[in-house]
Amino acid sequence: MIEKYFETALWNSRFVVIIAVLVSLVTAFAMFYMASVDAYYLVSHLGDYASSDLVGDARKVFRAETVTHVVEVIDGYLLATVLLMFSLGLYELFISKIEQAESSETPSVLAIHSLDDLKTRLGRVILMILIVNFFEHAISMEFHSAYELLALAGGIALIGLTLYLTHVEEH
Repeated sequence: MIEKYFETALWNSRFVVIIAVLVSLVTAFAMFYMASVDAYYLVSHLGDYASSDLVGDARKVFRAETVTHVVEVIDGYLLATVLLMFSLGLYELFISKIEQAESSETPSVLAIHSLDDLKTRLGRVILMILIVNFFEHAISMEFHSAYELLALAGGIALIGLTLYLTHVEEH
């Protein structure tokens, strides 16, 4: 009898994961909001690009800053997506299957069937975040030697290799 109560309590302890599900979901919404606000302000300042005050280097600086902000917006949306996938994945793995995801006509990237499936999907999105961050830093880099340019080329080659290996892994 004690064993039955203990096993029931042990099995129901999985519901503590609902805290992580809710917090991840709220954080995902917060990141979607922040990225959307950033995108709004980015677009609202694009009219300044046509200003006659921007001449020569000032236009190049404004353009570089704008591209950096675009990359930051993409980064924010990718992070929000990771949090959303994490939240839904934890729910499906520990609480209950999401029937809408299972019965969807289109294959859903949000349908998680195992912990390895969740790790693989999150890993790919995190890889994209790292690539976006690399791109953001590469834009603002100043090259003072051939070694620095070679290091950038090496980083790009490693990114290409990583993307190739993740593509080969899925086939």
